[in-house]
Amino acid sequence: MNGRPNLLAGEDLPPPPRQKRSLANRARWKAASLGLFGDKGYEATSIQDIAGRAGLAVGGFYQHFASKRQVLLALMDELLEKLSRLQLRPGPSTDVRSGLGALLAAAFSHDLKYLGAYRAWQEAVLSDSQLARKQARIHAWTSGRILLLFRSLQQLPGARPGVDVEAMARAMDAFFWQLLGQAARMTRPELQGWLDISTHLIYHGLFLD
Repeated sequence: MNGRPNLLAGEDLPPPPRQKRSLANRARWKAASLGLFGDKGYEATSIQDIAGRAGLAVGGFYQHFASKRQVLLALMDELLEKLSRLQLRPGPSTDVRSGLGALLAAAFSHDLKYLGAYRAWQEAVLSDSQLARKQARIHAWTSGRILLLFRSLQQLPGARPGVDVEAMARAMDAFFWQLLGQAARMTRPELQGWLDISTHLIYHGLFLD
């Protein structure tokens, strides 16, 4: 399977900072953007708003990003990088259902830190055809990773024969991204309930009762 999409490719970003102070300021710009995207959305957030939240001068923003769009791309690229490090494979536990639940919880623990970025991303792709194409590549990559997991699970004892794991992977990928988009409006117990339902559906879809 191909590596994760590089959302920053061809974006002509300003050179990455090297000095400690510049690195710290870049982190402040990203944190402020992430918070505001979550609070206000993409269109309603201005660079002036971001500067106010970060406590930095507006001019300093352009030392790190050429536009609000670029900081959104940087945040989403960071999310994909963290997801790429998550090992989606069956664990050593003999309890497949528990192992699957732990895997979903681990994946969402990364996602939840970027709820603001994903809210803004959903809004931005509606009016930006280039972002929409990047979105398609993201879904191809994430559904491909889920497919590899399902194929690994199919090798375990008790697996249900004849399951269309490709269609199942695409469906679950769409469901997980939709769940992430709604997670900001959920309590932790509600979100955990949906993850438990997801675990149940996947397990019973792949394994005999």
